[in-house]
Amino acid sequence: MPIKYLLPVAALFLASCASNTPSCVGPQSKNLSQAIDTAQSSLMNGCHAHFDRYYDDLLTIAEGDPKPENKRAFSEFLVWSSDKGLLSNRQAQNYYNRYFNVKFMSMKGDYNNCSHTCPNKQKVLFNMERELSDKERGLLRVSLDNDGYYRADQLFQEVELVLEATCSACAAGR
Repeated sequence: MPIKYLLPVAALFLASCASNTPSCVGPQSKNLSQAIDTAQSSLMNGCHAHFDRYYDDLLTIAEGDPKPENKRAFSEFLVWSSDKGLLSNRQAQNYYNRYFNVKFMSMKGDYNNCSHTCPNKQKVLFNMERELSDKERGLLRVSLDNDGYYRADQLFQEVELVLEATCSACAAGR
């Protein structure tokens, strides 16, 4: 077959492939419930690689109408995401805890502070600061949980002090 005939056939083939690709546009509704429905539909229709962006979009939408019930909506969305196989149970818990729980995911683990945390103290504190910023977004700006955010902020300050004292003691004991 001559090349001049192959080009139109190839173009038609490529166009048919492109039409099957999901658009993966984020939710446009300012209503969190509707936005979650849209995100779930998109995630189930081939847009699962965009989960992080959808989650961020949902947080932004919830910031436009902050209320305590938003915590439950995000919890249900994450449980759904886990049930559908988009996230593992642990990933879903980590998403929730990073934004809506006072405990710090950056400090989890069974590591010895002297041998693991102290040599990486600045990185650990930097990660905790970033997480505190996410908690500010989730606890304060999305769900109006002022008490929860201030408990997380207090915990951050306490961990910072304890870590400094612990690492000083580790250095003195060498």
